[in-house]
Amino acid sequence: MTEQSTGAWVERAGALRGIRVLDLTRILSGPFASMILADLGADVIKVEDTKGGDDTRHWGPPFLGEDAAYFHSVNRNKRSLSVDLKSGAGLDIVLRLADTADIVLENFRPGTAERLGLGYAALSARNPRLVYGSVSGYGHTGPLSGRAGYDAIAQAMSGAMSVTGVKDGEAVRFGIAGADLGAGMWVTIGILSALWSRESTGVGQHVDVSLLDGQVSWLTYVAQNYFASGVTPGRFGSAHPNIVPYQGFSTGDGEIMVAVGNDGLWRRFASALGLHELVDDPRFATNPDRVTNRDVLLPLISAALTARSAVEWSDLLTEAGVPVGPINTVAEALELPQIQAREMVVDLPHTVEGRVRTLGSPIKLSGTPTTLRHASPTQGEHTSEVLAALGLSQDEIGRLLADGAVR
Repeated sequence: MTEQSTGAWVERAGALRGIRVLDLTRILSGPFASMILADLGADVIKVEDTKGGDDTRHWGPPFLGEDAAYFHSVNRNKRSLSVDLKSGAGLDIVLRLADTADIVLENFRPGTAERLGLGYAALSARNPRLVYGSVSGYGHTGPLSGRAGYDAIAQAMSGAMSVTGVKDGEAVRFGIAGADLGAGMWVTIGILSALWSRESTGVGQHVDVSLLDGQVSWLTYVAQNYFASGVTPGRFGSAHPNIVPYQGFSTGDGEIMVAVGNDGLWRRFASALGLHELVDDPRFATNPDRVTNRDVLLPLISAALTARSAVEWSDLLTEAGVPVGPINTVAEALELPQIQAREMVVDLPHTVEGRVRTLGSPIKLSGTPTTLRHASPTQGEHTSEVLAALGLSQDEIGRLLADGAVR
């Protein structure tokens, strides 16, 4: 679907063209998932309450117009239907939409959707082809399933925070909401898999993803190191527990990140730094040697790197074939020519603001590319349009608006 300047929505080719998503989510994990689906061409109807709408509309400053920048970050390409789920008329509208949807996405605390009459069992009984995606803090099974979920708590409980931060410092959470965003990606993968399965079975299924599970799955080699050694992993700052040197270093005027992933790269790196005597030093000849002797090696590397600027070292090491990059600020990263060339910063039309600058999609499909069509909707912007498509008359829509069942 795409939105023209007239405000009418028309079909546009995309990998998920013809797929309709009824999005009951708010905050970050669910909206991030539904935005991915929308970018891939799905028609996403974002259901918001009739009062404040999605909580993140108010999570500022900064604001872009009436809505917080936070809200704009994960709600592009969607249509907004503002409805009171606690009213009979409002609930009936959502049920009718679920009957025609391919996907329902929700991130309520487990049990809430069921109490509203919008749980998987109820909706799939009406629409057996429905793919129903749930994101919650702890999942729909297990002793903690009834608890509310928060990104920072999932990061903490999963062990991810325990390996994030400097060696002798306190544990810190990621600078981004890794648990929320990770769960959003996992549920998207599950939904797409369920859609494919439906092609052969004719029926949908429930996709149950939790923030905690998603974070634990990201432990990968950190967990495997523990399984293999029995040693509880600790913090290494920007360094890697299994590879040396693989971390950030200070130069004469700034910081760079170096990734020396094999012994051949080590020889190039040491030579480029002028540390020729270390190239064949038996203490550092192989990666296991360098990991064992990291406390001896790293000060030697740090001392050598202070002789030149970050730009000089980046150029010199790149020429030598060593992976290296500056540790950029967010502003510097967004201005990178590579980021611009990949269309990872875009300006999208917005109904009120005219244009809104936001991030692009990292998914590059050659045949059915993602399309970034419109910035985030205003609250209830498409309520009348969605209701009219359901077959309601203008008089019926007017009564629903007057009664407060919709906005």
